[in-house]
Amino acid sequence: MPDAIELLKARRSVKPMELLGPGPSAAEIDTLLGIASRVPDHGKLTPWRFIVFEGDARLAAGEAIAKAFRADRPDATPDQIEFERTRLARAPLVIAVVSRAGPHVKIPEWEQQLSAGASAMSLVFAAHALGYAASWITEWYAYDRRVLDTLGVAAGERIVGFVHIGRPAKPPEDRPRPALETIVTHFKG
Repeated sequence: MPDAIELLKARRSVKPMELLGPGPSAAEIDTLLGIASRVPDHGKLTPWRFIVFEGDARLAAGEAIAKAFRADRPDATPDQIEFERTRLARAPLVIAVVSRAGPHVKIPEWEQQLSAGASAMSLVFAAHALGYAASWITEWYAYDRRVLDTLGVAAGERIVGFVHIGRPAKPPEDRPRPALETIVTHFKG
């Protein structure tokens, strides 16, 4: 197992269609979710939760996505509809991170949203640490109320992202990263 810094430096996103099975076991899923729950959480509000899609549930959720897509695109081809239906079936495991951020007397909603984002990133890193690859994605259906209702996302909740997890079909390639001098300043006071 590489040390933590090398592990963090090696993380890459992998497209869901390039993620293969087998996916994580039930024990590994518990590990992933436990790690994703260990994030900064001012006020101990737990302003996030998870929806796990595995097995046939991925296609059942895809039916809601396809139905909303068809309703908005009556001219859609069967291939386009099938593409939407399989959105959550491309990787062996998909975990939706849901933000439950809301007004609070002491904790700004923004901090709660950041905690949910940290949870999604911890989930991605945990998958990588277990030898899987992941991709954190939001697409149109993460904002579509018809789909969200079917998935059990309440009116005050928002999808932070769908984290697709599986084994990479090929070694992930890196992409250019910003030069630190273009994104870092040092405050001099």
